[in-house]
Amino acid sequence: MVSVLSDEDSSPLLTVDELAAEAGLTVRTLRYYASMGLVPPAVRRGRVALYGRDHAARLGLVRALQDHGFTMSAIEKAMARIPASAGVEDLAVQRAVLTSWAPAGPEVLDRRQLDDRAGRALDEEQVALLIETGVLERVGRTYSPLPGFEMSIELLDVEVPADGIREAADAIERHMGALTDELTEILRRRVLEPYRAIPRTDEQSDRLEVTMQRLRALTLQAVVSGFQRATNAVISRSLR
Repeated sequence: MVSVLSDEDSSPLLTVDELAAEAGLTVRTLRYYASMGLVPPAVRRGRVALYGRDHAARLGLVRALQDHGFTMSAIEKAMARIPASAGVEDLAVQRAVLTSWAPAGPEVLDRRQLDDRAGRALDEEQVALLIETGVLERVGRTYSPLPGFEMSIELLDVEVPADGIREAADAIERHMGALTDELTEILRRRVLEPYRAIPRTDEQSDRLEVTMQRLRALTLQAVVSGFQRATNAVISRSLR
């Protein structure tokens, strides 16, 4: 379906060839992306199908996600969650958030590759524990390591009962979930909403992406430092 462009719309428009060239794609690839719903339908002026800045912004987001290792399936899901009414500024925010904070596409391994990834032969009980504690995902006969996988492999060599590892994983998940929700709300209210409030240039959009990357690194450092301070405080109190 091709949407209709109103006469009042004065945004710059591109032909399919021009849009493909700007996005660094072939026309065939662009049309394939359109068939997947990654970009909205073209607008029509007479018999010519034309594309606006929002189309270019969505293609830029698709390319950025590809560059960060997202699979086409993951990209399709991410793009489907973006409202059709999202403007260029909204898409710039989505690009900054997704490329800076969202995990890349999963690494898919068979059983032998999983052992290679772990650097050791894992028995079925250990694999089940890794899945239960949320650092490994199994789909059919394939496995995808998740954040924390390497650390959990090291824990297998520490003399901690499996039940202790499960309880620790539950505690971390519970408290980190609450912390993440609160930090996300602060980010939305103090950074993203003010950004969306006024039109931005491409240079400002690029700076937002860099800012989000720095915020991610600084937030992770702050969480680790906060945990260390809290641990030191508990130890100090216990020694009094």
